[in-house]
Amino acid sequence: MRAALRRRLLVATQTDALAVLHDGIWSTRCLHCRSALQVRDDGEPLGLATLEHVVPQAWFGRRAAAALTAQVGDDADDPRNLALACARCNHDKGKGHDARGPGDVRAREVVEALLATRLSRWRDPMDAPAR
Repeated sequence: MRAALRRRLLVATQTDALAVLHDGIWSTRCLHCRSALQVRDDGEPLGLATLEHVVPQAWFGRRAAAALTAQVGDDADDPRNLALACARCNHDKGKGHDARGPGDVRAREVVEALLATRLSRWRDPMDAPAR
């Protein structure tokens, strides 16, 4: 796995208030279904953990998504827009809601709800447990 992706996975984990570090393994929950996920303290995902861009990368720069992207600093890789999701949920969102785009009312509602969940689980990186 590329180092850049491992860094983003680690940032998403460290800024998740549900994430707990024990013996070099971070444990948290999928943003969608709340199934258990784990990431090593070097950012390597274990099992089905994947990186989720809460507001899809393709939505950035699109007028219909401006209100959503503004909440995460207009950068798809902003830590507020990164979360952990199980592979099944991440894949399902990608082929469904992400693909329909921000002009689709239901897709926008789903992304708004996920973003609200992510922001409610936000932890400042300075408050994360040391590795």
